[in-house]
Amino acid sequence: MASMNKVFLMGHLTRDPEVRYIPSGAAVADMRLAVNRRYKTQQGEDKEETCFVNVSAWGRTAETCGQYLSKGSQVLVEGRLRYDEWEKEGQKQSRLSVVAERVQFMDSPRRAQYGDAPDTEGAKASADRPSGPAREEPSDPAGDDDDLPF
Repeated sequence: MASMNKVFLMGHLTRDPEVRYIPSGAAVADMRLAVNRRYKTQQGEDKEETCFVNVSAWGRTAETCGQYLSKGSQVLVEGRLRYDEWEKEGQKQSRLSVVAERVQFMDSPRRAQYGDAPDTEGAKASADRPSGPAREEPSDPAGDDDDLPF
């Protein structure tokens, strides 16, 4: 039976990307994305709901995200869903997150504000490249779901 695990999300970062390096030397960028949905109720009232999604990027993509993105940056993420389970204080916990295979910057890099950034196309191209073959992905059960958007 065939299956597919593919996600496309566009939204704004709720905080600066947090880049860390695992023991193998691979870079990992942890990001939180706010994705808004606007709709009208049956009564014609305009409504908006926000979905917050944890996203991790790996390798060169992670490094580029850490270098050029900041809180409020708009990005398009192409990736796959990952389901994590763990136990905390005797309670089973679980979380869905996205592993980014590609991150496209939808606005200019933050360094452009200071005049020392490479051209925008170069930054976009480097973040768009897949980060290579699948790498070790540590589970981070202690993620903070208490972050406030913007």
